[in-house]
Amino acid sequence: MTTKKTAKESADSPVDPRFALVADAFAGDKNVTFGKLMASYGLKVNGKIFAMFARGRFVAKLPKIRVDELVAGGEGDRFDPGHGRLMKEWVSLVSGKQNWVELAREAYEFVKRRDLAERPKSR
Repeated sequence: MTTKKTAKESADSPVDPRFALVADAFAGDKNVTFGKLMASYGLKVNGKIFAMFARGRFVAKLPKIRVDELVAGGEGDRFDPGHGRLMKEWVSLVSGKQNWVELAREAYEFVKRRDLAERPKSR
């Protein structure tokens, strides 16, 4: 996932149009890459996944409290990557009330801030 493409430019295989809108919202950001992640398509900021489209659902990495809020409101589920372990900082949604682009922006900011906080301080 090193090449920078918009969803419309990705000729490898079709991208769900709902996720294409999300990917296109980040097309101009030099820190974001788009591409195939195993069996799904996703977006990374500085090499870290923040949003993807997996098994017909939009998936985003958000703070646990935000995921709790979305799940409690019936707007999403905790993401299960397929081995029965629910991820506390990942939410999975089908089309509905939530705006995927807005949630992807929240996820982008969350992952970008966390990445900056985890980087070693230079002297």
